[in-house]
Amino acid sequence: MPLTGVAFTKGHGTGNDFVLVTDPDGELEIAPDHVRTICDRHRGIGADGLIRAIRSHHLPEGRALLQSDPSAEWFMDYRNADGSLSEMCGNGVRVFVHLLVSAGLLSLAEGATASIATRGGIKLVERSPDGYSVDMGPWEFIFPDVATARGTDCLVEADGLEVPRPALSISMGNPHTVVALADPAELEATRLVDAPVVQPPPADGTNVEFVVPRDPLVQDGVGQVRMRVHERGVGETLSCGTGACAAAAATRFWAGAEAPLVWKVDVPGGVVGVRFHAGPDGREHVSLSGPAVLVATGTLL
Repeated sequence: MPLTGVAFTKGHGTGNDFVLVTDPDGELEIAPDHVRTICDRHRGIGADGLIRAIRSHHLPEGRALLQSDPSAEWFMDYRNADGSLSEMCGNGVRVFVHLLVSAGLLSLAEGATASIATRGGIKLVERSPDGYSVDMGPWEFIFPDVATARGTDCLVEADGLEVPRPALSISMGNPHTVVALADPAELEATRLVDAPVVQPPPADGTNVEFVVPRDPLVQDGVGQVRMRVHERGVGETLSCGTGACAAAAATRFWAGAEAPLVWKVDVPGGVVGVRFHAGPDGREHVSLSGPAVLVATGTLL
């Protein structure tokens, strides 16, 4: 079934924006060209990515996840603005759940949780008074031996930075490279029109976060950082949920054993919360909290 005549919703989480379509029975054929056209900010609707809501049993990845959690009825089929598939999107999954709730496809009372299937695994989403909180699962180093021995594992070149900067590669189910900068002026001077060059790069490419700690770093027990991000397949975005988690994880690692478990990450599109906690699998998990906003509906022509 082509996309012509299909209803869509536009939404965002702290400025990270998406076009969302509901396809419960897997009838739509979504090609990369369709995604690029829809997400084009000058010739299309404009978005950082396209999200399809499809019942999990219609996709091989979803059927596999249902084996471990039969309650994961809905699969978040996420594509970057360039049409490429992506494992997960922390801001996107909040907006995805808000769409399902608003459309009556999912019942979720305040304080209740829902299991959402993604290519990055099952994500537990809790409804809160000011939005949604997502258990993003465990974080881990992409190059653990080098990271733990040196504190960094790669170098990043970016337009506006005079020399390559050391960085840390972290997986949140999707790859991230976190660069610490000295002050807000450096953060503002970094130009993210072109993708930063990462050496060595993670195997599947990477999102690159540039982070400046607040002064003081910790206030009232909460760590604070500012962040800008270049997302693979998209470019600079106003926010990145998995990127905020990776930025907090890297900064916390650099800060040492006394670093807090709760962080506030300021992004150009707003503020998200990050919390580290013990997961049911015995590993350290990261939860991401923030708003989800639906702004428009329409029909694709």
